[in-house]
Formats: sequence, structure tokens, C-alpha cells
Amino acid sequence: MEGNFEETNKLPELKLDAKQAQGFLSFFKTLPNDLRAVRFFDRKDYYTAHGENSVFIAQTYYHTTTALRQIGSGANALSSVSVSKNMFETIVRDLLLERNDHTVELYEGSGSNWRLVKAGSPGNIGSFEDVLFANNEMQDTPVVVSLFPSFQESRCVVGMAYVDLTKRVLGLAEFLDDSRFTNLESSLVAIGAKECIFPAESGKTNECKSLHESLERCGVMTTERSRQEFKGRDLESDLKRLVKGNIEPVRDLISGFELATPALGALLSFSELLSDEGNYGNFTIRRYDIGGFMRLDSAAMRALNVMESKTDANKNFSLFGLMNRTCTAGMGKRLLHMWLKQPLVDLNEITMRLDIVQCFVEEAGLRQDLRQHLKRISDVERLVRSLERRRGGLQHIIKLYQSTIRLPFIKTSLQQYTGEFSSLISKRYIKRLEALSDADHLGKFIDLVEYSVDLDQLENGEYMISSSYDATLSSLKDQKELLEQQIHELHKKTAIELDLPVDKALKLDKAAQYGHVFRITKKEEPKIRKKLTTQFLVLETRKDGVKFTNTKLKKLGDQYQSVVDDYKSCQKELVDRVVQTVASFSEVFEELAGMLSEMDVLLSFADLAASCPTPYCRPEVTSSDVGDIVLEGSRHPCVEAQDWVNFIPNDCRLVRGESWFQIITGPNMGGKSTFIRQVGVTVLMAQVGSFVPCDKASVSIRDCIFARVGAGDCQLRGVSTFMQEMLETASILKGATDKSLIIIDELGRGTSTYDGFGLAWAICEHLVQVKKAPTLFATHFHELTALAQANSEVAGNTVGVANFHVSAHIDTESRKLTMLYKVEPGACDQSFGIHVAEFANFPESVVALAREKAAELEDFSPPSIVINNEESGKRKSREDDAEEVSRGAARAHKFLKEFAEMPLDKMELKDSLKRLHELKEELAKDDVGCHWLKQFL
Repeated sequence: MEGNFEETNKLPELKLDAKQAQGFLSFFKTLPNDLRAVRFFDRKDYYTAHGENSVFIAQTYYHTTTALRQIGSGANALSSVSVSKNMFETIVRDLLLERNDHTVELYEGSGSNWRLVKAGSPGNIGSFEDVLFANNEMQDTPVVVSLFPSFQESRCVVGMAYVDLTKRVLGLAEFLDDSRFTNLESSLVAIGAKECIFPAESGKTNECKSLHESLERCGVMTTERSRQEFKGRDLESDLKRLVKGNIEPVRDLISGFELATPALGALLSFSELLSDEGNYGNFTIRRYDIGGFMRLDSAAMRALNVMESKTDANKNFSLFGLMNRTCTAGMGKRLLHMWLKQPLVDLNEITMRLDIVQCFVEEAGLRQDLRQHLKRISDVERLVRSLERRRGGLQHIIKLYQSTIRLPFIKTSLQQYTGEFSSLISKRYIKRLEALSDADHLGKFIDLVEYSVDLDQLENGEYMISSSYDATLSSLKDQKELLEQQIHELHKKTAIELDLPVDKALKLDKAAQYGHVFRITKKEEPKIRKKLTTQFLVLETRKDGVKFTNTKLKKLGDQYQSVVDDYKSCQKELVDRVVQTVASFSEVFEELAGMLSEMDVLLSFADLAASCPTPYCRPEVTSSDVGDIVLEGSRHPCVEAQDWVNFIPNDCRLVRGESWFQIITGPNMGGKSTFIRQVGVTVLMAQVGSFVPCDKASVSIRDCIFARVGAGDCQLRGVSTFMQEMLETASILKGATDKSLIIIDELGRGTSTYDGFGLAWAICEHLVQVKKAPTLFATHFHELTALAQANSEVAGNTVGVANFHVSAHIDTESRKLTMLYKVEPGACDQSFGIHVAEFANFPESVVALAREKAAELEDFSPPSIVINNEESGKRKSREDDAEEVSRGAARAHKFLKEFAEMPLDKMELKDSLKRLHELKEELAKDDVGCHWLKQFL
């Protein structure tokens, strides 16, 4: 959030007299202490913030404390900062949409009398929507979650409830989770949680600490509430008021939950849904199935760059930014946001989306026509919600009307398609459009608008009820026009009496203070001064002339103002009545919004696939039990979209029993990380229903993508890089299934070479022998490539371990390293670290010394494990026999299993290290006579 120092010199000046300042100070002291609340005070033309809030705003948004001012003096002085209206919108948008650590409050009043008029948080932005989205589209749907966990030994049952205030949906779920809360984390990611409440605990237990860390990883603002609020009492009667339709299905739904119902009770209290009658009868409630979508945790979302980040150099850096080519005003973006967080696992649903995308890809004319029509569609979801909450007016209704009258054009374009998927297009869109547009639904809405609203006045920017809609309104309009005519006739008559040209010399004005008045210039005043003083009442003499009136004009003006007031009052009543009537069409508009936003997103997929310089292909998707993951000519969609990149495609063949587990070696900067990430991104895109950046692709549906592609230190939580790496890997070992996709990059770098290699080997073995999930494991431990040979000799193996490497070329004369960025079979036969250092322009003396020391280490290093590659085998001093490798690997696997079962999230760091040391000592006792195990140690 960039602040401009120069703006501090343009800040509105806070002017309070001594009495006002004293009154405000006395009020400010009465406010409760809330460290998360940023409070603004509306001063009509600008806003102010005070105390710690003013320092926070000055430092965060103005980047200088010179913006601060003082109210009062001495011990009672209060620091303050003034904020312009534009800056207020910028700050509120950042606090509620970007950050997750503050709430916002807005007060109105003066002196010592102030009242709270708006309050918002990252999960509940409803009262600030007019500020947040006045000039911006609503791209995401904030969700508030309530959790009620029950801890049981090393596991936890989580009761979860959530509310989506934009779509007016309540959700319930109950599931078993591990100590890392992997299921909870993927659920929070999928539903887009921004804020979470949970019961306050008497002490900060390790379980609660782990729960906090899970919420923190997801960027969710947390709030503890009294445990007394987490009760299911009166829940049925509350839901009866909120939820549409019959209460019986709702009663059956909530009866199947034990922990989710208390969570929902607390959520209803926290979000104050029952205090707004506009919510009554407008919500739906559903069971949230955690297995209904591909699970993605926060680490996978970051690793695959799924969502936009402030640090992105351009929109194509993220998958959302690349795929967002939507046309509707906000609806399509929000649906794309949701789809990317909830990839499908149902083969039929995926196939249906792919069929529609293929239709739009093949029919360029249809695609362009539909996109042009959708650009004229407003944000139907938000408009309807405003009308339901009685916050909308005729302007909202007109936008709905203008969107609705575009539907026949959309239907006509779709009807012209006669290709392979015409029956699907007809069923999915044409028939639904016909049903929604008939005389009993949107046809009735169009008739209502055309009959009730004066559409002719729209050209003048006026939104008014047509006088023909109501007899009283029509009568008032006739009276108003009659009085206007009488006033104009009096104007002409007076001009004749005063012998002044009408409109040129004698003007008729309408002033806020006096109503209808006559006005003449000062130059004309002496000519009629005698008549002016005897027959008229002079009201005001200013530079622009003399304003005056008489008894007749005063009487007509008063009558006119009275009729106008009645007319406006009648207009308001009729607008409220029309708004209420239009709100009854909400279910029709919600279905329409869902259909149009789906069409918008699928058109966006098709436009991306067709307009990319290297076209995308339709993936062949199979169920998770069959098929392989085979990507020919695969590219990373975000990387190839950068202007400076000439992307080199690669093949990836994850084949059951052959190369289901791939170990990828090669130099830094050689493309290992890009390759393994592009596979993850491609699988995700396929399960979202999009074409993929490949020449040909076959994807077996995955239930989850786990990604560990680099970890940063978390010193504030006392977690080192290596510990963070181990915690993330523990999540994979606990949460992965044979239907998952695992991506691991450079595991084991945060500790010594031998420790790191040992852990990497044991983790690989566990994934191969226990999890059996397709895995891409990029590493600098070339010795790991021996796993392929060791695994091939294990009886009954069904996974298949294969070695691949990213190739590079070294010129024999100049020793210059050239990256080829091609992934090829086999292990890498050497390390290129020193060559990469040369790339970075290290001093020649440093590079020479590095070569010398590397050679010394190779001479004195103990015999290594042979790499399963003919060329690389020549440079190894000895081969361990297969039996020894197998025996040593089994003991290493036991070590890993014992390590994985350590409750790291419940242990202090020193206790973790102590236990790890004990495990290593036990392992050291078993290495006697086993050369391979000695290498592991």
C-alpha cells in the first residue's frame, strides 16, 4: 500500500474549538480498548483517526509521522491524523480486503455525541460495500467460519459452520482431523475463509497452538468467543426465520451433527444475522463435504501461485490472473476464484465443463458474440442482495432490467450453434434461459419495470416511478404541472406590468431559501424602484441582482412546494413497493447469475486456450483408480505468458508401475522447480475444467495436491527453516493417499548433508511403499537416484521409481555452462553448483578455490552409493550390494516412521531436538556391518 509523502501536506486540517475538542476527548475515553479496531470519525468533508490508530495510519499509509497532529494539551493530548475521502477508501479497502488483522469502525456525530454507524471485518464487509466497491468490482466472496473442536488424544474432531453473506449460504461440516489440521486447512482454503471464531480455552494448550498456526497459514483473522455462545439451543427456531422453504429438511440436516451445531449457534450470534429482517427467509443451508473437491492447503496454493499476490510483477504471474478473462461485472471473477480453490473430483462434472469449453474454443464467432453480450451484464448477485436488504433503489432495478433484456441476444447466439455439443448447450443454457425468461418469471419482471419506471427519464440521469403507475402519483404530477404553468404565466404577466423583457431582464429563479422568486440585475433596479417598493417584497440584494416576490408568487410557490413534497413522498413509497416486489424475484435472479457466471468463466477458459501463442489442448481425464498422468509438450502457463520467456516444453510421464515416483536431479536454475510445479498446475487446471498448456495430456483425477517447494524461517514462532520443512513434510506423510499428487522440491537442505540425505531417502521410501501416490521429487542428493534400483528389487512393488534430470551443457574449452531446460530420463552425473556461481559473477579466485576444495572433499569422502546410471557409475568408488541397501533402507524407514509419529506440534523445540538425537543414536547402533546405513548417518 503505497502512501505519498506529499499528500501529508495536502491533508484536511482538523479544526476544533476548545469546547469541541474537550467534548471529543471525553467521548474518546469512553470507547472500549480494542487493539484490532481501526476507528474513523466522519467530519463531513474528511475523516479523522486518533490515538494508536492515528500512529498506525501515519506510519503504514503516509510513511511518516509528520502527518500527526494533537488535540488537547499536556497529559490529555491525543494524537490525531486527518484522512481525505479518497484515502479513507484506500485504507478501508486495504484493511478489509488485503490484510487479516484489523476491524474497521465508522462513527458519526459532533462534540461529545458520536454513534457507531458502520462496523466491518475481513469476513463481514457488508456495511462497507458502498465504499469498497464504488469504483472496483467485488472479486472474492468473504466467508466467516466458526469452529468447535473436540480434542481426543492425537487427533481431533472438528465441528465447522460458515456463512457466505454475499451468496447468503450457511454451511455445516464435521470431520476427523490430525494434529496438523490438514483437513481443516484445505476446507478453509476451499471456502475462502477470511475470519474465524472459536471458543476461548482456559489455557493455551498445544492443540490450540496448532489450530492457531493452521489458521495463520491460511491468512484467517481469528476471534475467541465465550464458550457459552457455542450452544445449539434455539438454533432450529433461528434457522426457521433465516432459511428459505420448509423447516423439515433443515431439522433433518442439523440433527446429524453434534459439534457443528454449537459452532453454527455461535456464528449466528457473532454475525448478527437475526438483527436484520432483510435476512429472513433469504438464506439456504447445506452440508459441506470435505471430499467433494480436490483438497489444496495453503502451501500448495502458494507453491502453485494459484491466487494473486501483491508482489506479482503482472497479472500473469498467478493462475487466477492468467485465467481471469471474464466479462461480467464481478460475478465471473468470484466464481473463478471459487473454482480454483475447489477443483472437481467428479469425472462427469469435469467432462461437462470440458465439453462446453471445447464448444467455445471451436466456435470463435459464438465465443466473441457471447463475450460481447456478457460485457453488458451487471453484477446481478450484488444488485439482488442490495434489494433484499432494502438498501437498493430504482438504479439497482434498472441495472437488472438492462441485464435482463440482453438475454434474448445471448439465447439467439447459442441457438445458432449446431455442432457436436449442441444438446449439452441446449440443456445447460438455452432451455434454462427460456424457463427463466417466460411470462411467469423474468418476463413479469420486465413488464413490471416498463410499467412502473419512467424509462424516458433515464437519458436525463433521473430514476423515477412513472406517473401512470399510480393514480395518486398521476394526480400529484398534474397538480405540479398546473402550478408550474400558473407560475410561468405570472412571470410573463409581471414582466409586462414592469415593462421588462421576460427572461432577459426579469428572471424567474428557484432558491433553496425562498422558493420561487423574481430576479433583476442591479442595472435594471432603478427603472422599477418605485413599483418594487410599493407592489413587491424585496428579499435580497446581491452582486448578481435583486430578488423579490409578491403575494401571488409566494402563494403559488408554497402550493408548488407542498405538491412537490407530496410527490416525492409518494415516489418514495412507490419505489419501496417496487423494490419489495422486485426482491421477490431473487431466486430467479440467483439462478440466472449462477448460469451467466458459469458461462462467463468457461468462455474465459476458452479464450485463454484459443488466444495463447501456443494453443492449449483438451486433457483426457480418467477416474483416480485408472489411468496415468501423461503430459506431452507440457508448459508452465504463467511462465510462458511472460514477455521475456521463450519457454521450452517438456514431457512428463507418471505411469503406474514404471515412473509413478520420479526423482529429478540437475543443476540449480536448470528448471527442476518450474517443471514439477507446471505438472501440479496442469493437473489443477484439468480438474477445474480448463484446457491445459500441453500438446497432449492425460490426467488421472487426484483428490489432493501436496506441495513442499521451499520454506522460509518463522523465527517469530520459534520455527527454523528446517523445522518448517519437516512440519510441512509431516503434513504430507499424514494426509496423502494413493490418489493424491505430491510435489517436493529440495527436501533436506536445512541440516547437514548426511542428515538431509538420510531423511530424504527414508521419506522417499515411505511415499513409495506406504502412500503409493504419484510423486515428483526434485533433489540435489544425487545418491537418491539409487532408490530406483533398490525399489525395483522389492517384491510386489506396484509404484515404479524412475530417475530424470534437467540437462545442461558445459563447453570443454571455455567451461561455460549452458542450461538446456530439457527433462530427460536418467540421473544427473555431476553437480553444477560452481558453474552456477560463475553465472552469478563470483570473483575468479573464489571460484578457483571452490573447485580445489570440492576436489579435496571428493578425494577424502567415503565410498558413495552408486547412481543407477552407467556414466555416473564410473565416478563412484564402490557399489553397495542390493541386500545391504535393502536392509539399511528398511532400518532408515523405521527411523523415519518413528520421526513422523513424533508430535512435533505439541513439543518444545529443545525436546524435539533431544528426541531426534536419541533416535539417531539408536540408528547408529544398528549401522554395524551395514556400509549403506553408515552412509545414511
